[in-house]
Amino acid sequence: MNLLPTSPVLLGALLVLLVIVAFSSGTEVAMLSVNRYRIRHRAQSGNARARALEHLLLKPDEWLGANLVILAGASVFASAIATVLAQRTGHPYAVPLAGAALTIIVIVFCELAPKIYAASNPEGVALHAAGIYRVLVSVTRPALWLTNALAYAFLRLFGVGRSSGTLQTLDAEELRTVVTEAAPVIPARHRQMLLSILDLGTITVNDIMVPRQEISGIDLSEDWEDILNQLRQTPHTRLPVFDGELDNLIGLLHMKRVAHELVRGNLTRERLIEIARGREAYFVPEGTALNLQLTHFQRNRRRFAFVVNEYGDIEGLVTLEDILEEIVGEFTTDPATVTHKDVHTERPGVFIVNASATIRALNRALGWALPTDGPKTVNGLLLEHLETIPGAGTMVRVGDYEFEVLQTADNAVRTVRVRVPRGPTSP
Repeated sequence: MNLLPTSPVLLGALLVLLVIVAFSSGTEVAMLSVNRYRIRHRAQSGNARARALEHLLLKPDEWLGANLVILAGASVFASAIATVLAQRTGHPYAVPLAGAALTIIVIVFCELAPKIYAASNPEGVALHAAGIYRVLVSVTRPALWLTNALAYAFLRLFGVGRSSGTLQTLDAEELRTVVTEAAPVIPARHRQMLLSILDLGTITVNDIMVPRQEISGIDLSEDWEDILNQLRQTPHTRLPVFDGELDNLIGLLHMKRVAHELVRGNLTRERLIEIARGREAYFVPEGTALNLQLTHFQRNRRRFAFVVNEYGDIEGLVTLEDILEEIVGEFTTDPATVTHKDVHTERPGVFIVNASATIRALNRALGWALPTDGPKTVNGLLLEHLETIPGAGTMVRVGDYEFEVLQTADNAVRTVRVRVPRGPTSP
C-alpha cells in the first residue's frame, strides 16, 4: 500500500519548500544589512513593524536560529521530494539529473535572486519579514532552545560566551565615516562642523593656544602713561596683568570695568591692581583635550585660561572662542583672512609666513599638509629639523614644502619664505 502523496501534491510541496528557502535566504541578508539606527528612529516614531524588527535585532540568536531551522528543514525535505519524484519517472538517470536541476534552481532562484533583491532593499524586506519572524521564533522556540544550547556549548570550547544583547554603538572613526557619507543630506558646512566636534577629543590646548610671546597683557613695571595708552588702544576685552614677567600674574582685567574708571578719571595704578586682583587667573595643564577643556570652561564659567607646563611655567593662552572656532570655523566673513597677520602671498605658490604661526592654523586655512604630530609652530618645526638656530638665508625642506629663513631674533625664527607644492590654496 503506497502511503506517499501523489506526484502533483509532491510537486506542489516542492514548490512551497523552495519558496521557503528563498524567503529564508533573502530575509537573512536583509536583516543583517538593515540600518539599525534608521530602524531605531522609526521605532521611536511609533512604527509597529519597526518596533518588532528592532526587538528581533536585539536577539540575533533567536531569529537566526528560527531562520536556520526552516532553511534546514525546507532544504532537506525539498531534496527528498525531488528524489522521490525522480524515482517515479523510472528513468535510469532521473535521480542525478533531478539533483543537478534542483541545485541550479536553488542557487539561481532561491539563493542569488532573493539575496540580491534583499541587499538592494534591506529595510523594506526586513520590515515586512519582522512579523513572520516573530511567529517563527515562537513556533520554533523549543527547537531553538535545544539548538542554541548545543551551539553555545560548542562555542564555549573556543572561549566564546553568550552575547549580552546590548545595543551596537559606533566609535569616533565610524561616526566620521557616517558623517562623510551623508553628503547628499547634510550641507558641507554642517558636515565639517560635525567632523570638527569629533576631532575635539584628539586636539589639545597646545594645538590652538596663543604662544606665550604673543600674549598681550599689562606689565605693571612699565611707565603709567604707556599702560594708559595700551588700555585705550587694546582690541581685547580681557587682559592679564603681571609684574615684570608673565609668570608673576596679578590677575585679569575686564575692559568694561577699566573703561568705566577711565571715563570717571579715577583709574590709577593702585586701582588697576585692585581691579585685576578681583579676578584670579585660571590655569590648565598642557596636553588637555579640547572636549575636556570645553567642559572645564562651562563648569567654571570661564572663557580664558593660561596653559602651563609641568613646572608651572606659562606656555600660552587658550580661550573659549578658540575652541568654538575649531567647531564652526573662524569668526570672519572671509576664510582667507584667518591668518592674514601671519601669511602674505609673495607670488603664486610662494608665501611670507610669520614663524610663530601654528602649523594647524596654516593647514586648516590654506589647505597645507605640514606634519602636526610634532612641534606646533613653524619655528618649532624648523628648529626640530635643523637642530640648531638658523641664520637668515638657511634653506630646509620639510616634505614637499621648502622653507627659507628670512629673519631670526631672540633665539627663534621670526619670518620664513615658504614654497608650497602645487595644489594648496592661497589666502
